[in-house]
Amino acid sequence: MISHDLAEQLHRAGVRWAPQPGDRFAVRSSELAGEVFTVADMVVEAREYPSGTLLAFNGTTEWALDSVQLDEVLWLPLEHQVRDLLGRAFGELVGTNAGYQVRVRIPGHPGSTTFTAAEAVDAYALALLALVDAVGS
Repeated sequence: MISHDLAEQLHRAGVRWAPQPGDRFAVRSSELAGEVFTVADMVVEAREYPSGTLLAFNGTTEWALDSVQLDEVLWLPLEHQVRDLLGRAFGELVGTNAGYQVRVRIPGHPGSTTFTAAEAVDAYALALLALVDAVGS
């Protein structure tokens, strides 16, 4: 999963999110620190009974947090989502002993530029931050 720090940097750089089922996010709240939520059209809850397990389809789970504004959450993009945001700039992802390297073509820079991180999604995020900075300059 992407680091919260890099997700925050992407947000500050202007990368915006249109929530879709399967997307992950964190609520910007000290009470929910470390909790990761997933956008879903429907919640399926496994309920255990003596007769067996029942999968219950619920529209929502009843608890204290009914809703939250989009600006109160931090999108935690998945690897493929960050790669898709790189678009045509993306060159390749290479596994290394230290983690992963992402090669991209940044406007104004000759050849390709490489970004390295322990997790592939973080390497993609570093590349996207550089791309956003180059396009915005």
